[in-house]
Amino acid sequence: MIDQMHLLSLSDSAVKRVSFLMSQEENPDVMLRVVVDGGGCAGFQYGFSFEDSKTDDDVLIEQDGVKVVTDNMSLMYLAGAQIDFVEDMIGAAFSIKNPNAASTCSCGTSFSVA
Repeated sequence: MIDQMHLLSLSDSAVKRVSFLMSQEENPDVMLRVVVDGGGCAGFQYGFSFEDSKTDDDVLIEQDGVKVVTDNMSLMYLAGAQIDFVEDMIGAAFSIKNPNAASTCSCGTSFSVA
């Protein structure tokens, strides 16, 4: 079995924030979906949503009570990445520390691969 932490992981801050948001949904089946789509200023962009179902193509990763789901195609670009939640003076947002990204845009929502 592949160690889920090597697929995709969450920082403590991200676990805390996702747990809070999941509690607001009042649905025990809700999961954070993370996808990689074509587009953005650097070539690919990240997308986040909450869903309560998964497809046969999805990989489910559980960490500290948080469920994250992504499709196999997105996982190719996310393998080894860490989802973080950052709060600073200009706002709060999820970010991804992705070892597969050759470069990122200045806002960090899109990336390119070599």
